[in-house]
Amino acid sequence: MVSWSSGKDSAWTLYLLRQRPDIEVVGLFTTVNQTFQRVAMHAVRVALLQQQAACAGLPLHIIPIPHPCSNHEYAAAMERFMDTTRQLDVQCMAFGDLYLQDVRDYREHNLRHTGITPIFPLWGLDTRALSHNMISGGLRARITCIDPRHLSEDFAGREYDRHFLQDLPDGVDPCGENGEFHSFVYAGPMFHTTIDITRGETLQRDGFVFADILPARDAQATSIEPGVVT
Repeated sequence: MVSWSSGKDSAWTLYLLRQRPDIEVVGLFTTVNQTFQRVAMHAVRVALLQQQAACAGLPLHIIPIPHPCSNHEYAAAMERFMDTTRQLDVQCMAFGDLYLQDVRDYREHNLRHTGITPIFPLWGLDTRALSHNMISGGLRARITCIDPRHLSEDFAGREYDRHFLQDLPDGVDPCGENGEFHSFVYAGPMFHTTIDITRGETLQRDGFVFADILPARDAQATSIEPGVVT
């Protein structure tokens, strides 16, 4: 099962795993802010999240979390989800982390008692080379969130392409691994079709700048009950 943020790193993780004959991907899982019905941090609408899962041909497991969410509440939500994964006989969980050791340690610690093995297909890859490989490999994404301490507001909503990479200030990771930006993937080799999107408004909230990405045929957010959707 793949930890799915809706962004480029998790999407590329799915793509790489599907090249491996020893792995069968059986689903995606995502934490969703219950109040706003959006992917945590990336702020992607659930309707678009559902479209991604459909384009990947995989069931989507939504883990609802409150807003704000304490560490205790997050851990409790994940523990409930672990019960589901054990019932499905999931053996591994894949994460798109690149090099932050404390994040990897946290994931490994949380899974240590579950019998589920964490795997990190992108771990240790050079992020500059990886960013160009993703783009040349056909991945298409829009920037949904930026940290204004690292990037100017006009980076929000931009296409994740070579022009974007060229314009990044010195010190900003080309994959945004330090939280400089987050993305939404709407096309790529991990999908069987392209998701039609349109650009919404840009707003500031909680110290971040968000560019709202909308389904092209339906500009309204779609709310769903927590659980599994296909």
